[in-house]
Amino acid sequence: MNHLKITALILSLLATPLAYAHSDEYLDSQPTPHGGQMHMAGPYHFELLAKRNELTVYLTDHAGTKIPSNGANGSATVLSGKTKAAVKLQPSGDNALKGSGQFELAPDMKVVVSVTMPGKAPEQARFTPQAATAHQH
Repeated sequence: MNHLKITALILSLLATPLAYAHSDEYLDSQPTPHGGQMHMAGPYHFELLAKRNELTVYLTDHAGTKIPSNGANGSATVLSGKTKAAVKLQPSGDNALKGSGQFELAPDMKVVVSVTMPGKAPEQARFTPQAATAHQH
């Protein structure tokens, strides 16, 4: 019986770095292809790049392979200061969705992104793009 407990402990310790490698905290500490904030969303990684009144979400899988955005649709809810804005995201380029709305970049800015790939259920990720930018520099 002791061998089973030891084996289970070893397997759980070996799996821990794999789980941590894809956590949002870990992804926040890594450079991203476009300089945005990257978070997990189901089987995808969403990289959010926020500029004044414009959002771009880049889609990749967990290995960093680009996921085509054709046929995808999305939305973002932006909370910045005391304002709330809804942004519709549409395919733009190979693996991106883009949209614009009336919002200001602020340190307390929060963005909830929802993307629906063709024939799939929606996936969501929550971002703090200005906090992540400050943390990376």
